[in-house]
Amino acid sequence: MPSVESGDRVYAIGDIHGRFDLLQCILEKIGEHSAALPPAKSLHLVFLGDIIDRGPDSAKVLELLYSLERKSNRVIVLLGNHEEAMLQALKGDLNAFRSWLAFGGEETLRSFDVAPRTQGEDLRDYLARARSAVPAHWTSWLARLPLSVRSGDYLFVHAGIRPGAPLHRQVREDLLWIRGDFLDDPRDHGAVIVHGHSIEPEVAIRDNRIGIDTGAYRTGILTALYLEGDRQEILSTDGQLAGVVEGVPA
Repeated sequence: MPSVESGDRVYAIGDIHGRFDLLQCILEKIGEHSAALPPAKSLHLVFLGDIIDRGPDSAKVLELLYSLERKSNRVIVLLGNHEEAMLQALKGDLNAFRSWLAFGGEETLRSFDVAPRTQGEDLRDYLARARSAVPAHWTSWLARLPLSVRSGDYLFVHAGIRPGAPLHRQVREDLLWIRGDFLDDPRDHGAVIVHGHSIEPEVAIRDNRIGIDTGAYRTGILTALYLEGDRQEILSTDGQLAGVVEGVPA
């Protein structure tokens, strides 16, 4: 059985996509779950990227995770392809901006109180409004997010890895965007890859990968994977909502 690094307790959280309500709920469940266990030598919350877009509250999600990461080294947020798309758009590339808007960016901008593009408004003017609304320290933070993190036999990434390529030689595009070539490959990757990005109706537990994107923005189900030693357990919001959680579980 694969195992995390000795003494490590890890909760990996799938794609949030602007569902602040579900983020609150899963943090509460993680807090309760961890509190019921013996104290861990180290505890980490690993967010697998795609924290923004599609859902209604991307700004709130960004605010909370930015704050938690600054307060605690227990929190690790990985870059997802939606954050990558946002960063490219807000750099001023009109084609990237247009693509991001159709990709979930409209919902994210609404969460920042950016009114939709008016009829006849030049796209450059809309982009200028978007850039002024998103705090620069948040975009700087997103630009610095890591693409992967490892604990023992597990590698945590957003989308997956290129099968056959050494883990230390993976390229950015694959880590953020890959689907079929990775999902359908049964070979040993040198680690069990824990990922989001590709929505599946249930958590996909395979010998070489564990996929935990359960489509939170449309299903109401946000999933977390608990790993400690060789133990694995699935936590889920199950479409239920919970109250506000303050801080990180002890």
